[in-house]
Amino acid sequence: MNHPQEASVFNDDPERSQWHDETLWLVRDKRDQAAHRVGDWESLREQASQIKAHSLSKLDDYLSEFEKNAIANGIKVHWASDADEHNRIVLKILKDRGVQQLVKSKSMLTEECHLNPFLDANGIEVIDTDLGERIVQLADEPPSHIVMPAIHMRKEEVGELFHDHLGSEAGASDPEYLTDVARQHLRAKFLAADAALTGVNFAVAETGGFVVCTNEGNADLGVHLAPVHIACMGIEKIIPLAEDLGVFLRLLARSATGQDLTVYTSHFHSPRTGAELHLVLVDNGRSERLGQEEFRDALKCIRCGACMNTCPVYRRSGGHSYDWTLPGPLGSVLAPHVDMDAFSSLPFASTLCGSCTDVCPVKIDLHGQLYAWRQKIMAGKSDSGPPLAMKMLAFILARPAAFRSAGWLGRWIIRHTSSNWQRRRFKGWGASRELPTAPKESFRTWYLKNRAAP
Repeated sequence: MNHPQEASVFNDDPERSQWHDETLWLVRDKRDQAAHRVGDWESLREQASQIKAHSLSKLDDYLSEFEKNAIANGIKVHWASDADEHNRIVLKILKDRGVQQLVKSKSMLTEECHLNPFLDANGIEVIDTDLGERIVQLADEPPSHIVMPAIHMRKEEVGELFHDHLGSEAGASDPEYLTDVARQHLRAKFLAADAALTGVNFAVAETGGFVVCTNEGNADLGVHLAPVHIACMGIEKIIPLAEDLGVFLRLLARSATGQDLTVYTSHFHSPRTGAELHLVLVDNGRSERLGQEEFRDALKCIRCGACMNTCPVYRRSGGHSYDWTLPGPLGSVLAPHVDMDAFSSLPFASTLCGSCTDVCPVKIDLHGQLYAWRQKIMAGKSDSGPPLAMKMLAFILARPAAFRSAGWLGRWIIRHTSSNWQRRRFKGWGASRELPTAPKESFRTWYLKNRAAP
């Protein structure tokens, strides 16, 4: 995939890209206000970062402790080395129990593993019950944001979608009405479901329990009505102690949406009477990333989406332009691990402004990792294209006479050529920019004329 090309498709609709930008910046602003209301915000970030670093340094020990305690609680624990094994485990659990319909709460891990199409192909109906996820599922699209999956869609488009699939009134676009239509539609699915699946926000080694954070209550409704609950988590979600939860819960919702806390923070420690609780722990490349010192910190991520809300590139290019499960700065760091050639353009979809690092609740050095990926990708390129241009620039900057001549030539080109010609010559870079008015003379010329006499 090529991010610049995909981004240009999103920007073909200037109105959409404008309100996408403004809406996400509004969420970023809410995050800032929520953070400022917490006196020890920076201390919390540092504490969370240290807890995660410690957990990753002893990941095998904490996973073993967690498994032991979870099994003692009555949870059936499964291990998956990759996405295929994860999908086969989930399918076997469902097939062995004759499940035909599964209600699913938001889970970025199952998106990463492409669980939905796998189950559909094996005769099991999957209903995403998070409102945003259900919208994009009906639209046959992937989520464009990890917290607000349908942020790229206008309410009028959602109205048309619901009219076509759910029989809502034609032309309806009132959010309250559309939400009620979705609620009635999903209520029937909850009541008919044979099993429920959720993600996991945090798993506690000390207790063998895990936490699921939602705002709509769909996860709770699904798992309390269905006889089988399957929870899927990446192995990096482990934290050592129950008391550590307070640190992360204070950071998560504030970073994600500017709320003090998610509406529902559900703790699961054992199956309810007469029901089953399965937990699938998934590696899928995480152990490999753990062994890469410069990229290891990306495993600290708590999936709040703050880096996306603040990123000027993501806000203006849309989530689908990244063509991977996780868009934005985090996705640009993680995707090249999966396929460096296929996702080589993503680390360059950044201004390296550092805003993503500034808002990250666990202090991941995202812009530093993006820069590291750029170096890694360019190291495998031949000495042509941008590297050659940089060599030419180095030659000019090292020679004052050449630098003065280049400045004169640049000013002449700006003054004596049309803006259309300039855009064609600068291709994509110049398509959205106007070159400045050329000065009448260089600073050196001005200085030589105006400097004080010795």
